[in-house]
Amino acid sequence: MLYIIEFTMILRLAFILIVFNILGCAGPRPILYPNEHFYSVGKTLADQDIVACKLKAKEFGANSGSGRAGRTARSTAVGAGSGGAIGAVGGAIAGSAGRGAVIGAATGATAGLVRSLFRSPKPSGTHVRLVNRCLRDRGYEVIGWE
Repeated sequence: MLYIIEFTMILRLAFILIVFNILGCAGPRPILYPNEHFYSVGKTLADQDIVACKLKAKEFGANSGSGRAGRTARSTAVGAGSGGAIGAVGGAIAGSAGRGAVIGAATGATAGLVRSLFRSPKPSGTHVRLVNRCLRDRGYEVIGWE
């Protein structure tokens, strides 16, 4: 009974973390050098230009966070597999390998999922180049991405 409660709590925590990650996930953005053009237009207009250039890149087929779903699924599966193996060993020592494997798999999967969600996604090279070019054409100097 205690194991079911722990598993339910882990699932709730994972769900809450997923929701916060989706709501707060802005992704990497270009960092602009504060040149003369930047100062003349101001930060607000510069931010609007960044958004416009990111949308333009997406229009041309360059996605900003390509492959994130696959990486998340892979990390979750690896966590479940390793957690299940470790849990089975621990459960065998304690007297219930099956129960240990289930608890270990659930814990490992959750850890893998959470780990992958908090890794910052890397934009594709094409997306970065398109956004950089668009911003350069508008008079900005991109010095990096964060």
